[in-house]
Amino acid sequence: MYFVYLIVSKNKKKTISYVGYTNNVEKRLKNHNDSKGAKFTRGRKWKLIYFKNYYSKTKALKEEYKLKKNYYLRNKIKRRFNENFNFTTI
Repeated sequence: MYFVYLIVSKNKKKTISYVGYTNNVEKRLKNHNDSKGAKFTRGRKWKLIYFKNYYSKTKALKEEYKLKKNYYLRNKIKRRFNENFNFTTI
């Protein structure tokens, strides 16, 4: 089982996001928050706001690529998150 996920962090007044894929979402989020994840994610505190599972790695990679390039969908997910949760806890 593979997962495509979206994490967010607060950068001054702006919400930044990162999309990735993994076979263990909890471990991957911990790595990002411990500055052991992707170079872009180092030094920030991240919150998982979206993930979806796939049975094949190939399908997960294709969907990760689509979500990375689809800024409209990423922003829609971020807006939904900001409306439903207090973002200051990051």
